[in-house]
Order: sequence, then C-alpha cells, then structure tokens
Amino acid sequence: MPRRGGLTGRAAVLGLVVCALVLSLAYPARQYLAQRGAIARLAQQKAVAEDRVAALNAQAQRLDDPAYVRAEARRRLQYVMPGDTVYVVITPDRQPAQAPKPAGVPTPAPDAGRPWYARLWGTVQTADQSP
Repeated sequence: MPRRGGLTGRAAVLGLVVCALVLSLAYPARQYLAQRGAIARLAQQKAVAEDRVAALNAQAQRLDDPAYVRAEARRRLQYVMPGDTVYVVITPDRQPAQAPKPAGVPTPAPDAGRPWYARLWGTVQTADQSP
C-alpha cells in the first residue's frame, strides 16, 4: 500500500502540542528577560549610589579635619588669620571681582535713600495721579 504524503493524525497532534508548549512558555520567558533587565538597571543604580555615598563619606572625613576647614575658609571665603597681611593686586586690564549677592536679598529701590515718610508720601501722590 502506497503512503500518502499528507498530514497524519499523529503529526497534527504533535504539532498542536509543540505549539501549545511554545505559547505557554513565551510569556514566562518574556517576564524572565524583563526582570533580568530590571535587575541589571537596579544593580547599576546601586553602584552609582554606593560611589556617591563613598564620596560623601570622604568629604565628611575631610570636613572633620580643622586644618582642611581652615584652608577652605581661606580659599573660598577669603578669610585671613589674625596677624596676616592681605594684599589685593588689581591688574590694569581686569576689574576687581564683585562679591556675589546672596540669594533672596532684594535689590534696593531707586529711592531707597529717601526717608520712609517721603517714600510713603510719594506713593500717595502717585495714587492720586492715577485715572
């Protein structure tokens, strides 16, 4: 008896079982890979945070040293020790550096030199001239 070249019942069932296995394993495999990626990202964030903590601990140790604090005060704030002589050298092509204004300090009004009652009377006159 000659064999037919078509799909047998066993092959169809086997193909159906393989498809069911592939489909049932696809979602867990996708979840596994997504979780592995999340773990890798979190491990990288942890390493960055540990580096930052180490740097901050080193800075805290430096700030515990009075000599370092004194040197930073001299460098950043231009503090001098009692008895030191300070010289400021201004070159002709460069203007002296202006001290930065602290944040939150309002700039004085143009008439800040006038007494308070003169400024008050000025606001009354300005309000009187309004239409």
